[in-house]
Amino acid sequence: MGDWDRLRSARLDVSRRSALKGFGAAAVTALAVQPWRQAIADPIFRTDPFQLGIAAGDPAPDGFVIWTRLAPEPLAFDHGMPALAVPVDWEVGEDQGFRTIAAKGTALARPELGHAVHVEVAGLKPGRPYWYRFVAGRERSGVGRAMTTPLPGAALDRIRFAVAGCQHYEQGYFTAYRKLAAEAPDFVFCYGDYIYEGRGGRVRNTREGPVEAIRQHDGDEIYSIVDYRRRYAQYKMDPDLQAAHAAAPWFTVWDDHEIDNNWVDLLDQDDTPPGIFALRRQMAMQAYYEHMPLRASALPVGPQMQIYRRARFGNLLDLNLLDTRQYRTNQPCGDRWQPDCPGINQADAQMLGAAQEKWLMDGLGKSDAQWQALAQQVMVMDLDRNGEPGATYNLDSWGGYRIPRARLLKGIQDRRLDNVVVLTGDEHQNYAGELHLDGRNPGAKAIATEFVATSITSGGDGVDVRPDMVWVQANNPQLKFNNAQRGYMLCDVTRERWETKVRVMDRISDRNGEISTRATLVVPAGETKVVAG
Repeated sequence: MGDWDRLRSARLDVSRRSALKGFGAAAVTALAVQPWRQAIADPIFRTDPFQLGIAAGDPAPDGFVIWTRLAPEPLAFDHGMPALAVPVDWEVGEDQGFRTIAAKGTALARPELGHAVHVEVAGLKPGRPYWYRFVAGRERSGVGRAMTTPLPGAALDRIRFAVAGCQHYEQGYFTAYRKLAAEAPDFVFCYGDYIYEGRGGRVRNTREGPVEAIRQHDGDEIYSIVDYRRRYAQYKMDPDLQAAHAAAPWFTVWDDHEIDNNWVDLLDQDDTPPGIFALRRQMAMQAYYEHMPLRASALPVGPQMQIYRRARFGNLLDLNLLDTRQYRTNQPCGDRWQPDCPGINQADAQMLGAAQEKWLMDGLGKSDAQWQALAQQVMVMDLDRNGEPGATYNLDSWGGYRIPRARLLKGIQDRRLDNVVVLTGDEHQNYAGELHLDGRNPGAKAIATEFVATSITSGGDGVDVRPDMVWVQANNPQLKFNNAQRGYMLCDVTRERWETKVRVMDRISDRNGEISTRATLVVPAGETKVVAG
């Protein structure tokens, strides 16, 4: 053996001993299976590796995804983990005490995915609750609850779920998520803006003037994979958000702030060259996958990631999860709130893209479910926001894409569907209303209904009704309800009616805010209208 080989061997021995010392002597057992540089068994952690919590998602009749990410030092460059794969044991119980184990196994937390674990549990019974947990070395996670869905077409009388999102870390506490967890919903639909990408700031400017941030983002605006991982870690360390994840399985989609404000396709708001923005988008999508309880089918391929998908709940509800960012053409007219402009009638404009739109319409046409939900990001309701000198629209919403909007509603109408409810976020206000081909001349019968859920924190404490919304409510007959407090919506769906409770916080500027029901709104089966409950 030459001097170089002896030196190399000595370095490997030192590195091996350091790894074994830092993560547990039982790592020796891994050596018989694979090289030590690829995996370490039974690590010993100096601090809790489950500081980002646990989650379940995308339930199916036979199982669901369970997720965690090992991060003993969540905000460190390497999140406190070596560049090695670490085995994580998992188990699913039929009861909260795990007296009966329904499934168990071992997954590898790989450094390529920031030591995140996505286990697609299968072989479970349909339509019932399960509990899950993880073990890494001598450390055990908390316990989460998940629900499998009923078999497709199975008789189902009721489902109850929450709609939430838009959770700006700096603008309030996530107390609403603690309240949501106590509701024990069957699932949670998160419509996006799970994180916000901007730099930390002590003061933010609002309609009422400068306001000091409740708490502060760590670092500058995020661009790299490490930046995005650290931002997700900061959010996921919040115990109230962890409680909501542990209480029920989630269906997640993104909006814009998971990548950059108002992005579409390969375009951002700063006119970054598309090839450069594609790199940022690729890193942001990887971090999104790493932190959400998503199936392997959503694993990003370069700067692309398929998040539109469908979940069926017996013969009662089809949940159509949409992506209104990745396949969209650029916002018209400079992407500003303004009156009509020629760009909103652009003939080749796209909101969903041709493939997703066909997938949606084919699914709507074939479904025999009592209700169809379009779970998406930006408002479909056609609202005149000002009236002087003419109608004013949010051009980042469906209001800036009149041809795709008309095609969506005409597709529903042509299929003679009277059971479509759109679920939306983004606006940081609660809205409920009815959808017509021409919102300014609603006509007698709506094509569908829409519930827009407010934010968890974005926008601060809020008020019951903003002064600028008084005119909007009075001059848009299709708008049946509006409120500007923080919170979430709780949907209770039966064969006879769709009931939405608007759950609002009295404040989110401290952790002791209280929840109440601001309104109960109902869509009777087959009537495409919103009435008071």
